[in-house]
Amino acid sequence: MAPVHWIATHCMSDRRFTLDTNVLVYAVDREAGERHILSARIIATALQTDCWLTLQSISEFYAAVTRKRLSSADEARDQALDWLAMFPVATATASAVHGALAVAASGRASYWDALLIHTAADAGCTAILTEDLADGTVMADVRIVNPFGSGALSAAAEELLSVD
Repeated sequence: MAPVHWIATHCMSDRRFTLDTNVLVYAVDREAGERHILSARIIATALQTDCWLTLQSISEFYAAVTRKRLSSADEARDQALDWLAMFPVATATASAVHGALAVAASGRASYWDALLIHTAADAGCTAILTEDLADGTVMADVRIVNPFGSGALSAAAEELLSVD
């Protein structure tokens, strides 16, 4: 079997993207209203597209929902395991850590945001759906897309999620 990095760089599409932790958390946070509904739709649709998740986002999801008591530890574990089984998963490489350290040291982003971006880039992602970074920013050739418009998905998120 080919290594994930080879698959990511040789079989990628220009619409490969990843989801940040906030989208995963909103999907289980029934108190999040519109964001809960949109995040559940994003994840359901992402399963039919070229969406990869990062181990970082899945791990942060577990930590966030158990800390905020949005899910029990067992429910959060089961959800994280489901996503690990349903999506291709990208892991941080030494190269991603080097890039994240450089970005964090320069003050352009936090270390964890930079690591997510560089891990996504290594996996061949061209975008990240997140509300935590400036919409439209590009870093390491990865575009930041805030999926949450007023009452609906943003146009950029709709484009990434469109199923051909």
